[in-house]
Amino acid sequence: MSYHRPALFAGHEFSAFQGGDDPAVMSALAHETASRVLANVQGAPPEVIDRAITVADENGLDVVAELWSHSDPHTLPGSLWQMYLIRAVTRQRASEIGHLYSLGIEALSTVDPVVAGAPSGAGATDMRDLADEVLRGAFTGDYGDALDRAAAFCRVVAAGSLVEAQAAETLAPQRAEEFTTQAARLTTMATALTRCAYLWRRGDLG
Repeated sequence: MSYHRPALFAGHEFSAFQGGDDPAVMSALAHETASRVLANVQGAPPEVIDRAITVADENGLDVVAELWSHSDPHTLPGSLWQMYLIRAVTRQRASEIGHLYSLGIEALSTVDPVVAGAPSGAGATDMRDLADEVLRGAFTGDYGDALDRAAAFCRVVAAGSLVEAQAAETLAPQRAEEFTTQAARLTTMATALTRCAYLWRRGDLG
């Protein structure tokens, strides 16, 4: 089988999502496209995997969001959406995320920094590379392991966000609140991704 470009989504699938009113149809298409992405890309040549990773760069994150962001977070499309979102945010805010990641490593006494896979003091380029590596793992290795790595990354950055929140609490309470909210969202995402990894290994990630 030859690979030229990953046929990730067909035009009729976008049409069905745009303005679609039937939640059942939208859910079915989300699951169908997510399953197709993994089936078409896992084991494919490197250039195909690269294209799958950068599909949001070329077409906009809204393209992926339109397909998967409304899915239950404990499903295959929901978990893929979260992984693409993590990559996009990390690449867009690489310096800030790198700073929070370093703070999180210092604050945690868990294995999360080891699982996530970047050292303390990682720069913006390192964080962009890590974001690519985490998503790449979904297509080149065990999907459950990739989910666990993404969850660990979220927990480390969440811990760093809480450190920043505490530091800003007195002089910049609004900024502290923003970091606290960010930490809560990342923790929620990490919990969902960990659950997805468990479901994947059981064969129950629908």
